[in-house]
Amino acid sequence: MAEPVAASTAESAPPVVPPEPSTAPNHHGPVGGKALALASLGALGVVYGDIGTSVLYAMKECLSWAPPNAEGKRLFPNGLEASAHAVAPTYDNVLGVLSLMFWALMLVVCVKYLYFVLRADNKGEGGILALAALVEGEDRKPKPRPKNGKIAIAVPMLLGLFGTGLLFGDGAITPAISVLGAMEGLSEQSTALTYLVVPITVGILIGVFLVQRFGTGKIGVAFGPVMLIWFIAIGLLGLRWIIEEPGVLHAVNPMHAVHFLGSHGAHGFILIGLVFLCVTGGEALYADMGHFGRGPIRLAWFTIALPGLLLNYFGQGAVLLAKPVGTVQNPFYALMGDHTVLLWVMLVLATLAAVIASQALISGVFSITRQAMQLGYWPRVTVVHTSASAEGQIYIPEMNWLLMASTIAVVLQFRSSSGLAAAYGIAVTGTMGITTYLFYLVCRRRWGYSQAYSLAFMVPFLIIDLTFFGANAVKILDGGWFPLAIGVIVFVVMTTWWRGRIELSQLMDSGQMEETLFLDDLATQMPVRVRGTAVFMSSTPNGIPNVLMHHLKHNQVLHQQVVLFSLSTLNVPYVKSDKALEVRELGHGFYRVVCKVGFMQDTDVPKLLARCADSGIKAEPMTTTYYLGRQTLLTTGASRLARWRKLLFSFLSRNARPPTAFFNLPPNRVVELGLQIEM
Repeated sequence: MAEPVAASTAESAPPVVPPEPSTAPNHHGPVGGKALALASLGALGVVYGDIGTSVLYAMKECLSWAPPNAEGKRLFPNGLEASAHAVAPTYDNVLGVLSLMFWALMLVVCVKYLYFVLRADNKGEGGILALAALVEGEDRKPKPRPKNGKIAIAVPMLLGLFGTGLLFGDGAITPAISVLGAMEGLSEQSTALTYLVVPITVGILIGVFLVQRFGTGKIGVAFGPVMLIWFIAIGLLGLRWIIEEPGVLHAVNPMHAVHFLGSHGAHGFILIGLVFLCVTGGEALYADMGHFGRGPIRLAWFTIALPGLLLNYFGQGAVLLAKPVGTVQNPFYALMGDHTVLLWVMLVLATLAAVIASQALISGVFSITRQAMQLGYWPRVTVVHTSASAEGQIYIPEMNWLLMASTIAVVLQFRSSSGLAAAYGIAVTGTMGITTYLFYLVCRRRWGYSQAYSLAFMVPFLIIDLTFFGANAVKILDGGWFPLAIGVIVFVVMTTWWRGRIELSQLMDSGQMEETLFLDDLATQMPVRVRGTAVFMSSTPNGIPNVLMHHLKHNQVLHQQVVLFSLSTLNVPYVKSDKALEVRELGHGFYRVVCKVGFMQDTDVPKLLARCADSGIKAEPMTTTYYLGRQTLLTTGASRLARWRKLLFSFLSRNARPPTAFFNLPPNRVVELGLQIEM
């Protein structure tokens, strides 16, 4: 049986931009001050974990500089090596880097994401796949292009798929760099403890992935309060040093950034890639919109997260100005001065914050995988719901173990946050650039903005995104290849699975018989009818599925009631229950059921079938049999797919989750009929 393919119909765009849309069913925004405060606290814990831990390594990578010794090595007084691309923390350099960070946070996070991108609401859901689906429209579906023999996938969705692949690469790096950045505080306590940084990091990461099966609801109860304490603590630490060196506040003037870039030439351009570390995690603002709503996300940022980050970054700049040039290895931990107890307290708090940052990204990968699977771009995987009340809390074992293996491999390969900084950023900048272009398409196609108005948004932000991307691209050979490689692999898997399913569906449909012809022949042949209901899963809402023809040919018998069940996944997160089912009686005890679901919904066929009772379908659980086709794919056919894609699609099909579990069918009521298909 070919899997159901997401269906669509073209949708006209309204002539003017609507006000900010309301949230989708199941994702209503908080009502009342208390609810808003609680939702904002939750957003603080989940949404801002990644960007909140950037203070551990962003400034260090830019200004952790030491003078060269006689051998040409740049070593701090404690013997540890300085960052490769850092510049000397002179007054002008400190203010220049701080100015770049300040305006990156203002323009990228505050203006682009919080003001503009959060308006692109796909029935309450956000994220790059939801944005691409919003561009495509609720019911648009890429169709085969017979003219040149290739499958046409719309450009916005292609960009969304590649951006998704880049986010998978980011998912392998974020936990590693966050926990490594926190554990490097051990070196500040004693250089004798440096050898423990990597083993402890690996141990913490293994623990994080092992507890995923319990669900984010249970392990994330303290996320909000911990991150609240974290942002307050880092803000107070920075404030103390700002009071000592108030001149650091001059960095708010953008001319310091301009002067810095002008005076450093090519090296200043490379340093932009390190400055970008302060805004990594910005994409999570949009991806997690469906969990909290735009109001709490904005409130948590402007009242807690942004003030804490700015105070800490400016405080780190003040530390670098207050201490002799070339003596500060880690400006974040230097904020504690000589207070050993405070250093240990912040080390523990930084570790907790890093774990939270890792958790947020891991949960995001689970959600994106589920969206891709429901839209038909990812093989079926096991989705475990870890909460009876919150549908978005899921656990995907296959992705969890893949992420764990990738993250640990990253730690063992790069071994420090400085080493990982070279690999970090290129995936996020690529995704941000794609988000900018997709938002431009939403403005044009969905909201009806003029070309000039839409370009007024896209051009400046695309310049910023491409500048960051170019600055990070020079680090490809130093490690930036890693997230790009993961992104390309994920993109190839997604497009191969999509194209393979369409080719398979076309092959299956080519042997289908028209409904009227089949029913007329049925009235003539009059096969034996037995009691009960037979449900045949069909990939299309037209024609008689091959599995039914196969069953009738070999068994010469039909049930008294036959249901042809088709599933259509739309480019929206949720479909209202009153629009989800279409039931049509065909005669001779046959019914056609077409079920529409959103890409955030699961499919429980028995429950959906029970809702058809008012339409005449009486499907008793103990007398209902579900028929599925089990294909054996042969790669020797004349399919338009390349040979390597056929082999990959065949491998993915064999290892995908069984459709019995995917459709939540009772195992003891399922009959699978084998078919050999040449592709």
